[in-house]
Amino acid sequence: MDDDALIADFLRHLEDERRLSPHTVVAYRRDLADLSEFLTGYYGTPGWTWEDLDRLTLRAFMGWGQRKGLARRTLARKLSGVRAFFRYLHLEEVLPKNPARSMRAPKGGRSLPAHVGRAGIDRLFDLAETRAAENTLTGTRNLLVLELLYGSGLRLSELVGLDYAGIDPVDEQLRVLGKGRKERIVPLTGAAIRALRRYEPRREETGARPGRGALLVNQKGKRLSARSVQKAVQELLDAAGDEGTSVHSLRHSFATHLLDAGADLMAVKELLGHESLSTTQIYTHTSRDRLRSAYRDAHPRS
Repeated sequence: MDDDALIADFLRHLEDERRLSPHTVVAYRRDLADLSEFLTGYYGTPGWTWEDLDRLTLRAFMGWGQRKGLARRTLARKLSGVRAFFRYLHLEEVLPKNPARSMRAPKGGRSLPAHVGRAGIDRLFDLAETRAAENTLTGTRNLLVLELLYGSGLRLSELVGLDYAGIDPVDEQLRVLGKGRKERIVPLTGAAIRALRRYEPRREETGARPGRGALLVNQKGKRLSARSVQKAVQELLDAAGDEGTSVHSLRHSFATHLLDAGADLMAVKELLGHESLSTTQIYTHTSRDRLRSAYRDAHPRS
């Protein structure tokens, strides 16, 4: 089997057996394409095979990426994809050994996530409420979008993939499909339920089926795209005076404001759908008011 066919088999394995998200599969395809490009130049011929690779070759690939100006986090992600590929080839007995097994990813510092402050959230929702009062599809839908992004801490992909079947207004909760197609239950705020009721009549005017199918729809009754949500939320953020933030900032704000109010870190981890607690801990660095409050309450000389 040639090298391209092995990559195609690996990507099908990720999608069909490991059930990784389409975005992850696309990223792995791009990483292996970069590796193939590097190897053709490294060996000086397109006639190389995966058996030719060793640990030094992979280290040279990482150096190649660094010279191209890739960030350490990007390099670490690329190495993760390459390691997964060679692990697959080794398990499938295509290769006698895994040359990437002992490769270590470059350590990269984490940047603090941008979030909207409490005053900014108030301005944002005041603006959205004003526009929703016009009783249009766009205005009522955008208010619901904000309520779900900030009120439930959803990822953009989780929001646009949300169906009516995942909404339980009686128990005030949502069932969402997160990364790796893992399902989790998150709270649904009373404000989100009220926004949903305002949006439903406008949604039905598009021809979308009442209480069925995609929650967020466009003027034709079709599922709203992620790009459309990004554009709408960005316009609202800019209009409310929160330039420099993005749609994902509302998820960051959800986590930061919960921690500021004293929420348990493990609970926030579950709400966000994080695999590792270390991923959630980054939000504690943005909670300066919470740290000052803890210091004042706990230190005897404060």
